[in-house]
Amino acid sequence: MAEVDIAPHFGAELKDAFKPVNSWVAGNIAWLDDIQQFYRERSTIEKEYSAKLVGLAKKHYEKKSRKSGSLSVGDTPVMTPGSLESASLTTWTTHLSMVEARAAEHDKFASEIISHVAEPLKYVAGQFEEMRKRHAEYAAKLEQERDACYSDLGKYKGKYDGVCSELENRRKKAQSAFDHSKPKAQSAFHQQSQEMHNSKNAYLINIQVANHQKALYYHSYVPELLDSLQDLSETKTSKLNTIWTQAAKLESDILAKSGDHVNHLNKEIQRNNPLLDSMMFARHNASDWQEPADKAFEPSPLWHDDASMVTDDTAKIFLRNILSKSKASLADNKREADTKRREVANMKRLRERVRMGKEQKDEVEVVRATLHLQEQLHECERKQSTAEVEKSTITGAVGDVSVGGRNHNLKAQTFKIPTNCDLCGDRIWGLSAKGFDCKDCGYTLHSKCEMKVPADCPGEQSKEGRKKLKAERQEAANASMPDPSSSTADMADISRSNTLNSLSSGYATNPRRSVSAAGSMTEETVHEKEAEPVKPRLTKPSVGGMRKNRVVAPPPTQYVGELVGNGENARSKASKSSEPQGKMLYTYQALSEGEVDISEGTVFTIIEPDDGGWTKVRCGSDEGLIPTAYFEAVATKAERPLSTYSNSSASLAGSMTGARKKGPAVAPKRGAKKLQWVEALYVYTAQSDAEWSMQEGERFVLVSPDSGDGWAEVEKGGVSKSVPANYIQHV
Repeated sequence: MAEVDIAPHFGAELKDAFKPVNSWVAGNIAWLDDIQQFYRERSTIEKEYSAKLVGLAKKHYEKKSRKSGSLSVGDTPVMTPGSLESASLTTWTTHLSMVEARAAEHDKFASEIISHVAEPLKYVAGQFEEMRKRHAEYAAKLEQERDACYSDLGKYKGKYDGVCSELENRRKKAQSAFDHSKPKAQSAFHQQSQEMHNSKNAYLINIQVANHQKALYYHSYVPELLDSLQDLSETKTSKLNTIWTQAAKLESDILAKSGDHVNHLNKEIQRNNPLLDSMMFARHNASDWQEPADKAFEPSPLWHDDASMVTDDTAKIFLRNILSKSKASLADNKREADTKRREVANMKRLRERVRMGKEQKDEVEVVRATLHLQEQLHECERKQSTAEVEKSTITGAVGDVSVGGRNHNLKAQTFKIPTNCDLCGDRIWGLSAKGFDCKDCGYTLHSKCEMKVPADCPGEQSKEGRKKLKAERQEAANASMPDPSSSTADMADISRSNTLNSLSSGYATNPRRSVSAAGSMTEETVHEKEAEPVKPRLTKPSVGGMRKNRVVAPPPTQYVGELVGNGENARSKASKSSEPQGKMLYTYQALSEGEVDISEGTVFTIIEPDDGGWTKVRCGSDEGLIPTAYFEAVATKAERPLSTYSNSSASLAGSMTGARKKGPAVAPKRGAKKLQWVEALYVYTAQSDAEWSMQEGERFVLVSPDSGDGWAEVEKGGVSKSVPANYIQHV
């Protein structure tokens, strides 16, 4: 408690200050009610807090009981744990028990606040208020006595003034009286003079009495009363300190008990070894596990074959290309895997240092980085192991066939003019016509034919040499294509022992059987020929010949006959083929009524030609308008000419990426309003997917101006988004 050098005395220092002192003491006593109300509200809060803690603990006890088994040993343990729980769940139970214990302490604290603090404050406030009122009553009595004394003095003063006035009247009468009445008047004057002297003496005595009473009032009675009020106020403060001390002790007790609960919980947490949960789960889920059997070759249900690799000349080309790729990637993958392996080891050591407190880093971020590196390491090891297995499998079957020969220097390209594959002779189709060509000799091929190309690159050639090689390769590719008229005869060396029963497959696979409209073979002839034994024919395999495992279907003309109505169908198809057609260069999404959605590469029929930048088309059952700039006209099919070599490095689409292509600006339809263009005044970065990012000077089509929220809607590339209205201006 702070020390005071000189103790104050209200009676000596405050003269006639009962009213302000009384008001100050009354205010301090009334303040005790506010303090009492505070502790009562604090008790209510503690009660509510206790109830909420109990409800919270009960709720999570129920959740824990429902998940105890799965959290301890999983959903499908080999051995049930019974009433056992994992170490983490045991620690969690201790935590919930601590919460319940703290709830009980808070409930007890709430009750003690009322009984030991609020109620005593109420009683003390009543006592001190009663004492203050008695002081006020006594002060009023003293003031009343003082005023009565002043009133008596006033009465004596009035009496004295009256007697003096009467004496003056008697004197005037004595002077004006006649001889026979003069003695009587003089006698009355003398009597009145004696009365005046007595009144004066009484008045003087009462003045002394009043002055004495005044001195007692101001120098004795009121100071003593003020000192008594001071004592009352100081006694109130002392009592309040006692009650506050009791409240602080209650608070300290609950904090100490809560600290004990928390310390107990900390000890339980330190005992929760992370290995204990893993140990319990492992012991309750250990089972006799058998490694799955290795995958084995499964022959096709339509073709009898064995697990031996095909090693003819054509297959060796394919195997050689795979082996070359595997060898080329093996060293890079191994080097990259070693680097990733060292990085993963470093991250694991860093995580151990973080756990021991030697590194101040976020362990979660370290684990995330480690997992990312492990994923990259797994990808490198998978590629490495795949290349190693491919290499060992191929070299074990046919040896190292990658030695000798010269591979083509193939680069992925996009062909801008009609180009044929030099291997299979077919056209390289597709909207972007992607494939490969050799930078040295100009060999062109499909992407699907990349692994079938033999290693026979003649090296870098001149333009004339490339043209000559192109012509020779096209001629060889066309010559290697099977003749439809001889396909049936070529298949005669395939016996039924190579395939399943034709009845089980749903169609007779005998190559001598024909269903063409020519009808050159009757049903009886078929039966007779099927009854004859098939004599296998031994032929020497060739590079361009047919594989022994392949079943070549007859040409379509042998299956299609003239059915009823075929003439009408042909005329219908001819009429449809005469209608102009187009193919979409970009995907278009309809933005208004009367338009139609069409995806990139879709072929459709043109109904009405271009009219102001828009064309009416039919795609399936849908009809509508699309921008003319979004498609190209498709010519009617003609006989495939021989391809000329295209240097695809100069292709316009050579730099295209796999991203979706964006269509050109769309012209307004007939009757549409004139477009309003706006220009960006400043650079703006979009904050969400609903906004456009802008560069200074970039232009957009205004869709909707500012409606009062500070944003305008603009269109770019057929997509409408919002931009700040004060960042654009009309142009």
